[in-house]
Amino acid sequence: MTIIIFILVLIILILVHELGHFLFAKMFGIRVDEFGLGFPPRIWGYKPKGSETTYSINAIPFGGFVKIYGEDYDSIEGDPDRNRSFVLQDKWKQTLVLFAGILFNIILAWILISSTLLVGVNYGTSDRYSDRVIDPGVVVANVLSDSPADVGGLMLGDKILFVSSNGVSIQGDEVNPDSITEVIKGSDGSDMDFLVKRGEENVTLKVTPSEEIIPGSFAIGVSMINSGKLKLPPHLAIVEGARITYELTGSIIGGVWGLLKDTFSGNGSMANVVGPVGIAGLVGDASRMGFVALIIFVAMISLHLAVLNLIPFPALDGGRILFVIIEKIKGSPLNPKIVSSINLIGFGLLLLLLLFVTYKDIVRLF
Repeated sequence: MTIIIFILVLIILILVHELGHFLFAKMFGIRVDEFGLGFPPRIWGYKPKGSETTYSINAIPFGGFVKIYGEDYDSIEGDPDRNRSFVLQDKWKQTLVLFAGILFNIILAWILISSTLLVGVNYGTSDRYSDRVIDPGVVVANVLSDSPADVGGLMLGDKILFVSSNGVSIQGDEVNPDSITEVIKGSDGSDMDFLVKRGEENVTLKVTPSEEIIPGSFAIGVSMINSGKLKLPPHLAIVEGARITYELTGSIIGGVWGLLKDTFSGNGSMANVVGPVGIAGLVGDASRMGFVALIIFVAMISLHLAVLNLIPFPALDGGRILFVIIEKIKGSPLNPKIVSSINLIGFGLLLLLLLFVTYKDIVRLF
């Protein structure tokens, strides 16, 4: 089931991305020869009467593509329809067509996040909308890998209802991050009983604190936040969704920039970078936490896809935008053979990176 959900998520994210390119190309009168679901070989194709675009379903179900007419000068030489080619458009139009995929991934994340606020989502309590937060409580915000909490079964998003150890128990209004921490510290390493709400179920867990995480103090390897369910009316959900999307995008850009900077300075680490296998596992984890958690995770992937495509690297949208900017400054087209070779090298490097992180994902499983 996890694989099916992962494939569906991937298809949706890439199709939305390609839809951005498609709609902006159409808006500027650029000819679009094909809009494909999946990658070739083609299984089925349909070209509506009077349409210039073939809509296809292809054999490899990982995403989709848009075939825009005239992406290099050689392909339009002598063609009477050349004025509708991509390369003969104004540079600002080319830039917007290339940026549109990134924009649509951001818009998708905004829509998804706003929709979760409409139906109700776990939300850290703060001054913002605090009067609208219902069913407040303490939620697990992070679980260290291989920590006592991880081994005991505590998961991201678990709402802690009851904690007991060494004859001390807390529940109801007594449960807060500070009181839980005190019980953990006072456990002397004895087993702790946790009752948590996971989705719609109550789950009982046993966790054994350790002094290995914080020398001299018992800990279980979790961070906790005060949280409750926030449900907003449509107009506020849209505004708050936009704010969250903006902040998340900025945070992701900062994270990617930091990773790239550390990598080029020799201080980078690929330990936390995941590929398709790792993402598939995370999709499975999110789906087990409930539909809303899955929607939020898809929004996060969509934002990551947008930011990664913004990087000015060959074969990515950002790289192609960079070539357009260089042509604008230069005042003449770049050599199409050189551009094609650079993009091919970039694609090869991205493929090698994908294989590397996929290998690391598989190693983590065993």
